Amino acid sequence: MPRPLPLLLLLSLPAFVPAAKATPVATTSLSAHHGPDDDTAQKGRVSGLVRDDKGRPVEGVSVALKGTYHGTSTDASGGFRLTAPEGDYQLVVSSLGYTSQELAVRLVAGQTIELPTLTLATSSQALQEVTIEGSRSLNERPVAVGKMPIAPLDLPQSAATVERRVLEQQQVVRLSDALANVNGVYVSGNTGGYQQEISGRGFAYGNSNTFKNGVRYNNSILPETSSLERLEVLKGSAAILYGNVAAGGVLNLVTKKPRFEPGGSVALRAGSYDFYKPMLDVYGAVNGSEHVAFRVNTTYENSRSFRNGVKGERFYVNPSLLFKVGAKTDFLLEGDYLNDNRTPDFGLGAINYRIADVARSRTLNTDWANIATQQKSATATLTHRLSENWQLRGVAAYQGFSSNLRSAARPTTIRDTADIFAGVDKEGNPKKILTGSPALYGNLVRSLQATDISEDYFMGQLDLTGQFRTGFLRHTLLVGVDADKYNTVNVAYNRVEKYDSINVFEPGRFNTRTSQPEFSRNTRTFSPIRRVGVYVQDLIGITDHLKLLAGVRYSYQETGSQQLSYEKGQPKQLGNLSKSYDDAFSPRVGLVYQPLKTMALFASYSNSFNLNSGTDNTNRPLPPTLVDQYELGVKKELLDGRLSANVTAYRIVNGNLAQTILSDAANYNKAYPNAKELAGEVTSRGVELDVQSKPLHGWTVLAGYSYNRTTYTKSNIYTVGSLLRYNPAHTANATAFYTFGQGPLKGLTGGLTALYIGERQAGRSARGNVINEQYRLIKLPSYAQLDASVGYTLDRLSLQVKLSNLLGQLSYNVHDDNSVNPIAPRQFMTTLGYRL
Repeated sequence: MPRPLPLLLLLSLPAFVPAAKATPVATTSLSAHHGPDDDTAQKGRVSGLVRDDKGRPVEGVSVALKGTYHGTSTDASGGFRLTAPEGDYQLVVSSLGYTSQELAVRLVAGQTIELPTLTLATSSQALQEVTIEGSRSLNERPVAVGKMPIAPLDLPQSAATVERRVLEQQQVVRLSDALANVNGVYVSGNTGGYQQEISGRGFAYGNSNTFKNGVRYNNSILPETSSLERLEVLKGSAAILYGNVAAGGVLNLVTKKPRFEPGGSVALRAGSYDFYKPMLDVYGAVNGSEHVAFRVNTTYENSRSFRNGVKGERFYVNPSLLFKVGAKTDFLLEGDYLNDNRTPDFGLGAINYRIADVARSRTLNTDWANIATQQKSATATLTHRLSENWQLRGVAAYQGFSSNLRSAARPTTIRDTADIFAGVDKEGNPKKILTGSPALYGNLVRSLQATDISEDYFMGQLDLTGQFRTGFLRHTLLVGVDADKYNTVNVAYNRVEKYDSINVFEPGRFNTRTSQPEFSRNTRTFSPIRRVGVYVQDLIGITDHLKLLAGVRYSYQETGSQQLSYEKGQPKQLGNLSKSYDDAFSPRVGLVYQPLKTMALFASYSNSFNLNSGTDNTNRPLPPTLVDQYELGVKKELLDGRLSANVTAYRIVNGNLAQTILSDAANYNKAYPNAKELAGEVTSRGVELDVQSKPLHGWTVLAGYSYNRTTYTKSNIYTVGSLLRYNPAHTANATAFYTFGQGPLKGLTGGLTALYIGERQAGRSARGNVINEQYRLIKLPSYAQLDASVGYTLDRLSLQVKLSNLLGQLSYNVHDDNSVNPIAPRQFMTTLGYRL
């Protein structure tokens, strides 16, 4: 179990003292007063809360000093704070759909204005053409995946957000396109071409680390990006919030929400290799209601590929309804449906652990190979504001996932093949024509695979958040409970070992088969998972400059398994449903020091856990593996908040790693030859730099750099000090877009996006000092990808064009010694859109 957390005793401090409420005043001209949060000697500050005419907080309201570049926007609680040089100003408060307010303020150096609550009235004026630009910096927007409204400057953890404006400018199609804006998070594999495997800080993001609107999302399919409002990445540990998640971080896809003002867009996206994608987004009030709004995003995609014979087709729809149930309650219903059919593409197999020098378009799969996937989900979110300082949020969700794969198997390392088959005899069996010879270099006997997967996922979550005081301490508290369950059924079919033969270098060497055989079932595995967790987390303001974030989670999980085998097509039960039980505590503590209102220094410790499969040498289930994470960082707002620059350093120790007990070990038990022990350790160390600007004078800038080194620091199997596979030591990204706001070029936008992925390695890690041809690594070359974009908007009509991989760089994503998938060559993409 993780070590106890004495600092949590702070949560039990004396009785609650409600936070002071602002008192309305009659005048609109306000002067500053001295307070404990004085700013620098040359600047003053103004802060306040914004509510609508029903008393609800309004997020995203523009708050600016008229005639200056000083501005911000309200957060999820309707709050804002703004710093500027001393002087007299007109403060303008405005938002789409509301009547603007303007009031005079006088800022005095070293002093703070605390405004009374500002109320915005709904505007009855018809909306004209409006251009909306994000106005919050990297350190001003809380991430929804964090579950509580903590400003990033107060969070002792690294987080990144990619907004819709950037996603649209870059014409993002796949999740990897969006992740090109987040340093240290990268595609580590492209198995089958129907799934992008994501990793960060040396650890893979599995299904447990990928979320949509805060609900776990099965990422065994290419997510649809056209419905995204933004992409959130919370780096490092999130175990206190979500339980069993990998150490690298969590990824949250936030979809577009209903709006009461009518609008939307229709667009057609087209690109290289017969890519076509019509898109529709419509929103507004239902029958002019002030209480019910809707939104529908839908798209159809049909495409081919630079890979010969590879094609895809998908349909997606994302409807949502928002109900304003009284002045303090919102009820949001969201649906999601995706139907995807495509050719599985497992790339090339390595030849003697080397990547074959063949055309990027060469494929090894059959003509009839296909994977059909359906994903559907429904989420209901109820948000109730108990008071100005307390909120209750409940989420109930369901997700259904099914996948049917019929394909050639992954081509593993190819050597001189002993038996080569071409064509079939009269009985339909493959004919052997050659035997092993050096002349057979690059030959491959194709085998076939088939699987059916179905999964039902249910989740319920209840969170209470609030702000209060105990003595001189200010608290932002989160108390929550969640429970979820998976019911997963996996049907495996008997492998067709010898279907036919092909040659990697000479496609026409053999006559390949074209018929699809009947697959016979082998096993059916039912894998239920039940989880429950309770958690508490408190951000404690000790002084205006010092804050403590502390909390703990308790997680409990039941994992089951039951398998049937098939004999002559009939199922035969192999055993009763077996269950294993695991639990763990996940503590977290972080300290934030803010010497300036625009700067934060932080240090944090957190503990998470990974569940282990298999048994020990007494046939008992293995306990969870514990992961310790340490993080240090600096967050800084520059140029009066126009630019954010954050630096983070981390150390992650995945201790007590499960590894197979070797036959010559003292604790080896012949009765259980596959037994494991907690004898390994993996350590990840790294540093990250994030730079992001607000839209300023037409410019939008994003940039970042990451260094990571993940190695085995203890092992009875692998070489101590050796690198883990798939992880680049260096990644970097940079994006710059400029939009002409006036003059003859008004509406013209141009920009560049650069991505660098350093050298990695795949293959199979060497085991100790043993020289074995079965365990060799494959070095993957680094590459720098450069994309250029240009767009033009005239009234409601827009046209965008993008050229990706301008330099024509070649590299590969590789899984083990198979699925050698090359990155895409130079391609173009264009989008013609009309705003409704």
